[in-house]
Amino acid sequence: MTTNSEQTSNPSQPNVVFMVGDNVGWGDLGCYGGLAPTPRLDALAEEGHRLNNYNIEAQCTPTRSAIMSGRLPIRTGNCSVPLPGQGDYGLSPWEYTMGNLFSDAGYATAAFGKWHLGDKDGRLPTDQGFDRWFGIKNTSDESAYSSYPLFAESGSPIPKIWEGVAGSPVTEVADFDLATRPLLDEQIAARAVDFIKEKANGGEPFFTYICFTQMHPPLINHPDFTGKSKGGIYSDTLNELDYRSGQVLDAIEEAGIADNTIVVWSSDNPAGRSQYMGGSNGPWRGHFASGFEGGMRVPAMVRWPGKVKAGAVSDEILSAVDWLPTLASLVGESGRVPTDRPIDGVDASAFLLGDSPSSGRDHVIFYGSDSAVMSVKWKTMKVVLRYCESNSGPIVQPQWPLIFDLIDDPAEESDLMDKRLDCAWVMRPAVMALGALAQSAAQYPHIKPGEEFTGYS
Repeated sequence: MTTNSEQTSNPSQPNVVFMVGDNVGWGDLGCYGGLAPTPRLDALAEEGHRLNNYNIEAQCTPTRSAIMSGRLPIRTGNCSVPLPGQGDYGLSPWEYTMGNLFSDAGYATAAFGKWHLGDKDGRLPTDQGFDRWFGIKNTSDESAYSSYPLFAESGSPIPKIWEGVAGSPVTEVADFDLATRPLLDEQIAARAVDFIKEKANGGEPFFTYICFTQMHPPLINHPDFTGKSKGGIYSDTLNELDYRSGQVLDAIEEAGIADNTIVVWSSDNPAGRSQYMGGSNGPWRGHFASGFEGGMRVPAMVRWPGKVKAGAVSDEILSAVDWLPTLASLVGESGRVPTDRPIDGVDASAFLLGDSPSSGRDHVIFYGSDSAVMSVKWKTMKVVLRYCESNSGPIVQPQWPLIFDLIDDPAEESDLMDKRLDCAWVMRPAVMALGALAQSAAQYPHIKPGEEFTGYS
C-alpha cells in the first residue's frame, strides 16, 4: 500500500468525533422538517453545516464500508453479503480504513456501537485501526433471534455484545437480546463520553467512531424515554437518540475541546422499509435500495467552530465515500490516503471550510443490494435504470430509463422520457460516469464478496 504510515502525534491536531444514527430518515430531525423533538441535533446543525444532499448506499454494510474505506462498496465486495461457503463478509483486512489512517497519524482511536463490517477475527474494529471497541458485530436484528421458540434448536449461537482492545481477542460482555437491546445506546454513549474525557485530559488527539443502534428495528426505546416525546414509540426512540448524541456533545464541551473538535453526525440509511416501522424520508420518493432519492438522501451535518461556518445549509452533493479523504485533509493528513487503489471519495474540505462553493462531486452512482446499478444522479438530474416501489416488491427495469429533474420534480413523479422525450442528453453524463468506473475496474478489478483479497498486482 502506498501511504505515509509513519506514526506522529501532534496534540494541536483537531479531534474527530463521527456519530452515526441507524436508519434515521431525511425528514425525521426537526432541522429537516421533522415533528418529533430533536433539540440537540437541531442545535448541532445550526452550529455547523447542514447537508441537504448527502447520499448513502443501499444498506448498512455498504454505507459503513464506504465511510471507512472511501471506496464504493462494489469495489470492496460489500454491496451484498456472500452466501454460506463463499467466504466472510465485511471489509477485507487489506483495506485501509479511517481507523488505520487516524491511528497512523498518531491519534488515539476508538469505536463504540454497531460495526457490521465483518464478524470474524481480522475484520473487527480492533483489527482495522481502532485501539478499542465496544458494541455488536453485526446488526440490531440479532437481538430478537433468541425470542423465537425454535431458535435454540437452530444451532445458531446466541448473539452477544462485545468489547476488546487491539492486539487481543474480543470478549463477550452480555447476551444481545430483547432485554439488553433498549439499553445498548446508553452504554455506547457512556463509554464514548469516558473516552473523550480521558483523551482530552491527557491532551492526546483522538478519533472516535460512535455508531448508535437506534432507529433500527426491533424498535425498543430505553424505558426512561417512554412517552417523553408525546408521540409514539418512533418519536420516543428518536428523542432518545437525540439525547445520546447530546451526551457526547456535552462531553466535548465540558472537556473544553469543542473549538478543536470536528463533529460529524449522519445516518447510514433512510427511515424504515415499511410504513409500520415509522419515520420519514421527507419529500423524497422511495425507501431502502429503491433507486429513488428517498433511498439515497439522509441527514448529515458537520461542526467545527471557527472553521466550518455556523448556520450553513447546502444542496451540494456529498457521498459516504467522501468522509475519508475529506477528514484526512481537514486534519492535515491527506498524504495518508492510499494511492495504490481507487479512492472514490472526493476531498470536500475546501467546501466545508467555505473556501469553495462546490463540494467537488457532481454525480452519485447508486447500486442495489444485488450489486447492479439502480440509478445515477448527475448534478440536478437523475437517471433511474431500475427501481423498486416496495420492500417486498420486485425490482423493475423499465424499457427506457426514467429521467427526472430534481429541481422541478424533487419527488420523482414526472418521468421526462414519458412526458417530453427531449431529455436523452442526460444519459451522456450518466454513461460517462459508469464508463469511467468500468475503465477503473478493468485496471483494479472489484473485490468479490467474501474474497480474501491481499492486494493488486
